Amino acid sequence: MRLAIFALDGVFDTGLTVLLDTFATANELAAAQGFAAPPFDVKIVGFGGQVRTALGLSAAVEPVSSIGQTDWVVVPALNTKQPERLLAALERSDVRDAIAYLRAWHAEGVGIAAACLGTFLLAEAGLLDNVAATTAWPLAPLFRQRYPAVTLDDSRMVVAADRVVTAGTMMGHLDLALWLVRQASPDLAAFVARFMLIDKRSSQAHYIIPDYLAHADPLIARFERWARDHLARGFSLQDAASALSVGTRTLQRRTEAVLGKSPMAFFQDLRIERAKHLVSIGFDVESIASEVGYADAATLRTLLRRKLGRGVRELRAEMR
Repeated sequence: MRLAIFALDGVFDTGLTVLLDTFATANELAAAQGFAAPPFDVKIVGFGGQVRTALGLSAAVEPVSSIGQTDWVVVPALNTKQPERLLAALERSDVRDAIAYLRAWHAEGVGIAAACLGTFLLAEAGLLDNVAATTAWPLAPLFRQRYPAVTLDDSRMVVAADRVVTAGTMMGHLDLALWLVRQASPDLAAFVARFMLIDKRSSQAHYIIPDYLAHADPLIARFERWARDHLARGFSLQDAASALSVGTRTLQRRTEAVLGKSPMAFFQDLRIERAKHLVSIGFDVESIASEVGYADAATLRTLLRRKLGRGVRELRAEMR
């Protein structure tokens, strides 16, 4: 498989290196899996002969014209964590040039993949319009508002849609690299995962911090504060809207637009987050159920296992 890693100045150091390390490890281990030759031919491409990473390191890059018959172009993230800085970065001349190249390569049949904020470049190029995608969950509200034509599911770690693949935040670069290795050989991917101690992570949902997302919008931030004060009483859309001095449809639409879920679903997320915290500090399950508005402990146990894939005992063990 021929891979070109398309790196721009300010690239997230870990994102770039984890891609390179995973493919290099796969090549080293391939012989043990019966490969006659290394399965991955990897090059870094970019502008100006070298790329300067966010932490100030430099790496030589081949010109973008050298990708030739590349099977996949992989876009690591820019190291930008705030919406305003990302929006400014998307207007850089080199980023706009990169977006044009991505659009052209995709039209020529090259597979395009990106992780974390690299997914914004794919969306800017229009490659994600009307297809499923994921992105870095902390900036999912901005993604939804900027790219309404994309079917975004930021709970997923990797989403493959035809010849475009997106992966989640930061260490999603690792999941993306393993996805690409899996296309060459599922057995080799499993071997690499065990060799590098990589856990299987099909979802970002366990890592999302609900109140962080809420702060992306003033109304949703107010709704989040109201919800936290009413966890034990249960949810009423009418009560929430009245308390916030908006209509129920306004609250429903805004929550969907910013968070990609209903007010009730967000309320449930806050319940789960609160329950996890109370589990971690040793509360008994009956007390936790009452604290977050459930009639009995059995209902809470079922919800935790359904939402998190783990029960109270496993959560306690993780938090020790």
